[in-house]
Amino acid sequence: MALVATGLATAATAAAAAEPPRWGFAVIRTGPVADSRQAGSWADGLQVEATPGGPGQVFVKFPQIGMAAGGVAHVTAISQSADWCQVQDWWQSGADEIVAVQCHRYGVGPIASWFSVTFGYSAQYLPAPQAFGYVHWDGSAVAAQFNSSAPTAVNTAEPLTTPGSWRVTLPGLGSSGHAGNIQVTAVDPAVPARCKLGGWTATTAAQTIIVRCYDATGTPLDTGWSLTYHRERAIIWTPQPYRSAYTFDNAPDTPGIYLPTPYPVNYNSQSGGVQLSRYGVARKQVIFGDVSGSRTNVQVTAFGYGPEFCNLLAPWELYSTYVSIRYVTCYNGATQVDHPAMITYVAR
Repeated sequence: MALVATGLATAATAAAAAEPPRWGFAVIRTGPVADSRQAGSWADGLQVEATPGGPGQVFVKFPQIGMAAGGVAHVTAISQSADWCQVQDWWQSGADEIVAVQCHRYGVGPIASWFSVTFGYSAQYLPAPQAFGYVHWDGSAVAAQFNSSAPTAVNTAEPLTTPGSWRVTLPGLGSSGHAGNIQVTAVDPAVPARCKLGGWTATTAAQTIIVRCYDATGTPLDTGWSLTYHRERAIIWTPQPYRSAYTFDNAPDTPGIYLPTPYPVNYNSQSGGVQLSRYGVARKQVIFGDVSGSRTNVQVTAFGYGPEFCNLLAPWELYSTYVSIRYVTCYNGATQVDHPAMITYVAR
């Protein structure tokens, strides 16, 4: 039987819908330092703060968006090595939201790394074809979920017989074929973990997504995770004039420039389009036109059955007419490999 959040789903979701969305994003540099690529639903003048913990651990404080419960967090490592980052937990501290992030290097252990992080709580419904949904699996049950199609739509997550794998169903957010973008992040307070998109089926009734998680050595792992599905929206509930774009690098060994198919796995909220270019094994440049901004965020999730994972080789570069993500890099262990990945971007 699929497991869902406890309580009366309809009443709980309707109550949540009365609250405004809360969201934030930031880039944390080794140090840690929260740089200028940050924004959120807090009042102007406030800033994200980052505090070091143990080796490779950072506590990110998003001001004035504290939640007693709910929401989801995502993180992506920014490194020239086989690094990944996971979320350990998030919680309210006074009026603020704290997200604990832990980074690792394959074969080494905890490591200080740059990373890009988001936190979001959503509470508004959308007309199709726009869609937005998320699930936080806490290791044993759905701890938080939201579905933008209707107050009665409840997302579910069901552990599969294969260790470290789950089937997630997002009813009411369906499409006639693959459309939109999916991000998955491991959530574990103690064990090194990484998670990815392991499969995806789209019907007009629902999105059905397989989540797969692994430990530091690539062995399947039962752990917690966050998943966000978004279609013609940003990964967090940003208002206008925020801009967003996403793509699915589903043919990573394609030489030269290509546009992934089917077309609805690509999106640009402006008219600038999407372009992918292969610059060598495991080096994929992504260009989103006309969505540049001073406050920006990028998240990346690997797609596939095995333990491969992906990160960003360096921070993305902003130009007057486009943004260049150079490069999305994927690994099998410490070896760089061509591997499918989903990439999403938001800007102000």
